[in-house]
Amino acid sequence: MGRQQKTDNWQGARWVLGAVLFVQGFGSAATQALAGTSFGVAGLLRAAGLPPWSDLAVGAAGAALLGWALARRGARRGTRA
Repeated sequence: MGRQQKTDNWQGARWVLGAVLFVQGFGSAATQALAGTSFGVAGLLRAAGLPPWSDLAVGAAGAALLGWALARRGARRGTRA
C-alpha cells in the first residue's frame, strides 16, 4: 500500500504542475502576442531577461508533464484490468 500511495501522490503532482505550466506558458505567450502585455510566467521571464520563446518552452514542459501523467494513468489502468 505504501508504494501505491507514493505513486498516487506524484501522479497528482504531475497533473497539477503540468496544467499550471501549460496554461501559464501558452496563455502568457498568447496574451503577449495578442495584447502586448505580460502576466504570470511571461512577466517573470521578461524581467529575468529571457527571450520571448521561453514562454512556449514553459508551455511545452507543461504539455510533456500532462502527457506523462496521461501515459501513467493508462499504464495503471492496464495493470488493474
